[in-house]
Order: sequence, then structure tokens, then C-alpha cells
Amino acid sequence: MSILTPRDVPLGGLRAMTVRRTLPNRQRSTIGAWCFVDHYGPDEVELSGGMNLGPHPHTGLQTVTWLFQGEVEHRDSVGSVQLVEPGQVNLMTAGTGIAHAEHSTGRVPVMHGVQLWVALADKDRHIPPFFEHHIAPRATIGDAQLIVFVGSLTGDTGTVTAATTTFTPLLGAEITAPAGSTFTIPVNTIFEHGILVDSGSVEVNGELAEKDQLAYVEPGIDSLTLTIGDEPARLLLLGGTPFEEELVMWWNFIGRSHDEIVEFRNQWQEDVVLEGNPEGIFGSVEHGGSVIPAPEMPHVQLRPRKLPRP
Repeated sequence: MSILTPRDVPLGGLRAMTVRRTLPNRQRSTIGAWCFVDHYGPDEVELSGGMNLGPHPHTGLQTVTWLFQGEVEHRDSVGSVQLVEPGQVNLMTAGTGIAHAEHSTGRVPVMHGVQLWVALADKDRHIPPFFEHHIAPRATIGDAQLIVFVGSLTGDTGTVTAATTTFTPLLGAEITAPAGSTFTIPVNTIFEHGILVDSGSVEVNGELAEKDQLAYVEPGIDSLTLTIGDEPARLLLLGGTPFEEELVMWWNFIGRSHDEIVEFRNQWQEDVVLEGNPEGIFGSVEHGGSVIPAPEMPHVQLRPRKLPRP
């Protein structure tokens, strides 16, 4: 087991929203196919400006928007317009390419949640893009309350399964538990897991993880015993089978080579930013704001991220 600590990353231009990023990390690139974890808030929208991300592209991944507090409007280039609130999940599959925009509405004064990415395997990453919105099912284990937004978990009254579409075995769940409680979650032995601490602290199989840290647990165990500290805790449980493919991740793209990323960038700039081809792979988003241009490519060859090893 290991503990990953986040780094602060500004998003969104002049009124940047600061997020705490625990994946990718120098120690690990993925947990299962989860390849990106941005944790933000609680932020007062009036002071921070909230979430204000204009149209931007994605390839080769799925985005998962999960809120603890707040309200976000999603718009994308396949025509989806969808509000998401706590207890609901927005899952967008980019496949060959998609563009989307996300904005906090301002009707709820606090923004607090996570933005997650799932890497698509090579056999799946060329599918057409699509979007889903679901209400996540709930379960209890002892005094803990669980909301399962990806995959399945077995609770006191049976197994609950999220309706979201995934392409590799995955798990995603929010857990809230009172101070001083201890409970054991049965898990898949072939999964590796990460437990992100949003509030409070937790001992995971005897090792302490504190606020904003992510505890990584190797495959090979059939349960996680969680002991909450002196304050109530909110946790995010992520899991999946180890992802065995090397990835090239840059900006909002996931590919397999430097040249592929260059081509994605060129298509975004020429087709969308310069308005050269509204019928290109990224399409267009019905949105009043400006699209986000891609940054300049680095002056070095992009290399695949090293495969994570337990």
C-alpha cells in the first residue's frame, strides 16, 4: 500500500479554478483504467467564479463528473445538454473525439466534487462518442453510506450496480461514515483500489490516509477494512483491473504516440478554433462562450507513461 499526495493545478484561464490532482502522479499513472483524478472545493462560487470551462476536446477516454455539492451544466458536440447534481453522474465517452463545455450554474453557492477520467483500451478507443446521465444507486455497510456511480458493490442488503457503461472492469463509489466507525467492504481480488479522502481521515487496512490524500491498495485482497478518525469522513473509492497498455497523455487527449497527439491537436486547432471544418471529429458545441485553444506542443517527444507496478 502507498499514499499519494496531490499537487495544485489551475484550470479555466484568467479566473482559474484550482484543483488538487492525485492522478496521474509520479508514483502512479493509473488505478485500474482510472487515469485522472481532480478534486476541488468546497469553493464559494461567488468568490471563486465556480467552474467555467468553455468548449474543449477529448479523445480516447471517458469523463466522469461527480459532485459532492453544487450544480453543473454539461453541453457537448453530440447534442447533450444536462444538469448534474449530487447523487447523479455524468459519463461522457469521447471515443474517436468529442468536445464539451461545463459550467456551474450559480444557483447553488458552493462547488465541491471530483472530475475523473477513464482510459479506453485500444480496442475500444475508436468508438463513436456518446453521453450518459444516471442517478447512482445507494447501499449501506454498517454505519457507512455508499453511492455507487460506476460498477458494483455488495452492501448489507445485497449488491447494487450502477447503470453507467464502461469497457473495462471498474468501480467508483462515494462513501460517507461517522467518526470512529469501522466497516469492511468486500472487493474484487483482481482489482487494485484507490481511496481518496475528501474530508476527515481513514485507516485503510491499518494505514492512515488524511484529507486530500489517495491511498493505493494493490490487487490480491478480498476486502478493505476502513476505520474513520475523530471526525466524520467522506471518501471516494476507485478500483479496477490493472491497465496494461501504455498511454500518451497530453492536455485533453489520450493516444498511443507523439504523432497521434500532434494530429489530434492539429484537428482541434484547424477544425474548431480556426473554424475550418465544423464536421470534423470534434464537431461543435452550442455554447455562448469561446472555445479553448490547445497549448503549444512541448519541444520534446512525448513518451508513453510508464506502466504502474504494485
